[in-house]
Amino acid sequence: MRTIKNIIAVLACFAFFQPAVGKDWHNVMDYGAKNDSTGKNTEVIKKAIETASSEGGGTVYFPAGKYITGAIHLKSNITLHLEAGAELHFSDDFDDYLPMVESRWEGTEVVNFSPFIYANGVENVTIEGRGLLDGHGKKWWGFSEVTIRNQKDDSEDTKWQKEFKRLNKDVLAPDLPGWVEKGFLRPPFIQFLNSKNIQIKDIKIVNSPFWTINPQYCDNVNIDGVTIENPPSPNTDGVNPESCRNVRIANCYISVGDDCITIKSGKDRSGRKVNIPAENYTITNCVMLRGHGGVVIGSEMSGGVKNIVISNSVFDGTDRGIRLKTARGRGGVVEDIRVSNIVMRNIRDQAIVLDMQYAKTDPEPISERTPAFRNVFISGLTGSTKRLARLRGLEELPIENIVFADITMEAETGFILENVNDIYIRDVHAKIKTGPAIEAKTVDFAKFTNVNNNTPDASSAVIKLENTSNINIQDSYPFKETKSFLELKGTENENVFLMNNNFFHVDKLIEGPIDQVKQVNNLVK
Repeated sequence: MRTIKNIIAVLACFAFFQPAVGKDWHNVMDYGAKNDSTGKNTEVIKKAIETASSEGGGTVYFPAGKYITGAIHLKSNITLHLEAGAELHFSDDFDDYLPMVESRWEGTEVVNFSPFIYANGVENVTIEGRGLLDGHGKKWWGFSEVTIRNQKDDSEDTKWQKEFKRLNKDVLAPDLPGWVEKGFLRPPFIQFLNSKNIQIKDIKIVNSPFWTINPQYCDNVNIDGVTIENPPSPNTDGVNPESCRNVRIANCYISVGDDCITIKSGKDRSGRKVNIPAENYTITNCVMLRGHGGVVIGSEMSGGVKNIVISNSVFDGTDRGIRLKTARGRGGVVEDIRVSNIVMRNIRDQAIVLDMQYAKTDPEPISERTPAFRNVFISGLTGSTKRLARLRGLEELPIENIVFADITMEAETGFILENVNDIYIRDVHAKIKTGPAIEAKTVDFAKFTNVNNNTPDASSAVIKLENTSNINIQDSYPFKETKSFLELKGTENENVFLMNNNFFHVDKLIEGPIDQVKQVNNLVK
């Protein structure tokens, strides 16, 4: 008897914890949807969303099947739930993304084709489930890259270009000519504007026409367990949160045609006019395969980027690992960035890039156009790459306050530093095939501690300095067969110190003007 009562009690508990599917769940099949790849479900989905919204919110539910649709516009308190086996296939008819809507495209505010999934000024919205979102981006890529790029003048404008130009007469265009002027901008796959409490979870997204997940001016964004796969294709970035606050990206798998994750905050005059930073982002436990960069900040960062944590992730086969990029004309400050515990394998170019000369420009007086990089801390890197790191600041405003620590990587070449102030590099145990482990030019106030090349290049010193000042090199123990340790180039090196180093295995300690170096407590042969 007791056993029966226990079973009843367990069943009652089980029933209590089952998700209730009541009137707040809106099955699109009940609204007349077709899930057999026939017909478009745009109006059906719109009706389900509007009905749920009129009742205060709810879940629009897609059971297994293949649905064709145009643009989906979400409202507050709505969840899109795609069951396992449910596939939303977005039409490649450009007219299905009209009328054009308020948007932001590569940092410039425009009115453009509707993103495939879009919302403006909403809150408490979720896209979730084990289903698939397929953007069928091939037609968009080809049209943009071939038809539009090859147009000679405005007389060849398509109807979409004419409409774009009609709606964007007062657009504050970027300083440099680009796609905004051409008037045909591929839309992002998912874009939220001016919204809060946004969640995208577990879904798989493929074949985006442009950037895949692109929240703008949003607060409290959570992207968790999402898979994004775009083939080699133009500008099909994975996750691009722009001018947002409090963003979490975790447990994602991303393999795309451009950057995997990019943090942005507006471009040039348009970005400075809006002046909304990207701040308080956490990126963790992600796998990035293929793409131009693993995690990229910029180059559109005119509103500023601050308080970013990137950790516990794997980048495999990307062109670059961590990349910060900007140029004169952007303005904005990138600061307080922390990167830790990253495995980078088969990086085709640089593992780390901090480049303030992404576009070639001439020096100019410091103004609102002048960008800044400062307070960047990178530690716990392992793997293989072509170049370990490149840092290139501006003559008028160098990169400032940078720390590299605990670096164990194989690379063809090492660190190259130019126009950098206040940098600390410590505990580097690298296998560098050619050139110096560190090459520094116009660097002021640097500390290099326990920096070693485990496979020294007989034709190069371990550290090369050119026109540097206030350099402290200490606690290094170069490997056997190190031919030379320090090379000095130029006439302006000053206050270079070698302290507490073990040079027992070094054939020649210094190449160049030895009077530029002060030595304290070093062990030599």
